[in-house]
Amino acid sequence: MWLQYDLVLTLSKEARLHQLLLMCIIFFKFDPRPVSKNAYRLILAANRDEFYNRPSKSADFWDSNNDILSGLDMEEGREGGTWLGISKKGKMAALTNYLQPKIDPNAKGRGALVRNFLTTDLDSFSYLKKVSSEGYLYNGFNLIAADLSTTKGDVICYYGNKGELEPIILNAGIYGLSNSLLDTPWKKLQYGKQLFTEVIKQSQDLAKEDLVQELIKVLNNQDPQLPDPAMEDQGKEHVQPVLTEYAALCVRCPGYGTRTNTVILIDAEGHVTFTERTMLDADINQWKTSTYQFELQT
Repeated sequence: MWLQYDLVLTLSKEARLHQLLLMCIIFFKFDPRPVSKNAYRLILAANRDEFYNRPSKSADFWDSNNDILSGLDMEEGREGGTWLGISKKGKMAALTNYLQPKIDPNAKGRGALVRNFLTTDLDSFSYLKKVSSEGYLYNGFNLIAADLSTTKGDVICYYGNKGELEPIILNAGIYGLSNSLLDTPWKKLQYGKQLFTEVIKQSQDLAKEDLVQELIKVLNNQDPQLPDPAMEDQGKEHVQPVLTEYAALCVRCPGYGTRTNTVILIDAEGHVTFTERTMLDADINQWKTSTYQFELQT
């Protein structure tokens, strides 16, 4: 009985720890007006790290809106939120949490931030401007919002509620976002960005299916990038017990870690390829890969 009690206590401590240190990672390269017809306007690769048993739906077009494609959180009280999604109208958003040693359990749910952008008529900058006025209501987060089929070209914006007060419009280029502010030089982010860059340098010479597989390979790299004083300083003593696991692109802890890889490709003609590789039944040995293709509406 005491052994069972100790086990429950240990698991509850681990659960509390991972709640504080929820991880995800995103790499993306965008070029609003690619010169070559074989080039991509957007290449994005992302990991969702979460409790393996947290209920969610795999990526699919929404029943309520067949223009929007995303996975959905089904956790009680958080139903319908999402971490990454795109619409046929060219709206795209992606979210990561900000690593902080203390969270407010009564703060607003961050998963609604992506959902609300995908369903609003506001452009990306205006939406993030609105979000920034309410940023204090949430635990730490980073939000990428994009308009990908405008007459002016693609626009991608960023806001983090632990950084600058105003959102910013991003220049064309390659970016990495983990659980600090955009392009904060955590070692895992720098390493992943290097691997990501090496793959996209070959992107025009690779078949689309091969490019997706190479990006998924990057997302599943489990080599810890240590020591990392920047991550340790931000996570304080809470990150120490899981530092080795959390310092890798692909996180693997008991009951918690990387459970979804997503790759989005948008070519010069506005053709979208959305590939999700997701864990089944909380089992790291069982995965399902789904691919959706569609044209952006102009």
